[in-house]
Amino acid sequence: MTQETRQPRQTRLCRTFQTAPAAVPRENTAKYLDSGLGAEGFEAPDWLVPDIEDGTAPDMKSAGVENLLDRLPDRAPDFGGEIWPRVEWAHADADTRERGREQVETLLAEVGDHVDGVVVPKVGRREDVESALAAVAEAEREYGHPDGSIEVGVIVETAAAVSDLADIARLGSDDRLAGLVFGPVDYTADLGGRSMGGERPRWDGLLERLSNEASAGGLVAVGGPFDRLFDERAGVSYYNAPGYADQVEREARIGLDGSWSLHPKQTAQANRIHMPTPGELDTAVDRIEGFNEARGAGTGAVVLDGQMVDEATFRNFANTVATVRAIGDAHPAQTDAVYDADLRDRVRAVDLGFA
Repeated sequence: MTQETRQPRQTRLCRTFQTAPAAVPRENTAKYLDSGLGAEGFEAPDWLVPDIEDGTAPDMKSAGVENLLDRLPDRAPDFGGEIWPRVEWAHADADTRERGREQVETLLAEVGDHVDGVVVPKVGRREDVESALAAVAEAEREYGHPDGSIEVGVIVETAAAVSDLADIARLGSDDRLAGLVFGPVDYTADLGGRSMGGERPRWDGLLERLSNEASAGGLVAVGGPFDRLFDERAGVSYYNAPGYADQVEREARIGLDGSWSLHPKQTAQANRIHMPTPGELDTAVDRIEGFNEARGAGTGAVVLDGQMVDEATFRNFANTVATVRAIGDAHPAQTDAVYDADLRDRVRAVDLGFA
């Protein structure tokens, strides 16, 4: 009997979840949308999230939708990442939910071929998330898109959503719910929390829970925004790179797939932090190559440079390589900048199947 070959799980890139207002009061109202769609190098996000919710002023939301309808047909095909408009929604406000449904219908009717999914904020309990999924499914059918082709990411930022987090994550089994994103500002407000000394809670325990439930449900997990973009010392303002890097590193350590970005500089940092280093990648390829050479002898586990490599460790190394392959497919300029040509060739050539 031929033994089944197990491949690493499919890698879904979401190192960066970059929100950008879909319309701003400028001569070019689509300035930030244009910037995101045209970003290059490490400033190119994995998920670009044109925001027609909180990031766009109430009197400009219609303009935001129009900007998406105008820009996406020409610009989306050349964008290397995924495009996820954030629509309006609120589990406690029927009028807002209705506007969100109308926005979903408009987007899927006009530019559905150019979006990968929609982001739904301020969801409540499981039933509210099911309502959002149903609204997308209905519009998808109405406008002739393949079943399940338009996915949904939800922002967990209410007490109701956190209470039902495990049940919500299980909805990922329907192949439409794709991600959980943390919204700490609204969550803190929903709980009646306070900003004391200018600092909000970090919610470390909740982020660990989000990471766990997302992994159990086969979803991506994204941390919340870091809005202290600039700091000041001795009368000089500067971009707060250390503060953001500290947050992203914490998120990476607990298994979050990506980080929320509010600015191209943040995107460049998060893309690098959520990307294997050359040393990590070289070790992973070495171990897989060595194991594959020894596997012909029928050994279930081998010792390579003092480390035992069995199926579990093989899978970890394979996930590292699969991640770099996915980054190279979406953003080749990023892998070209970090890894030398020989390592990139080995990444493409190595067999990741575990027989």
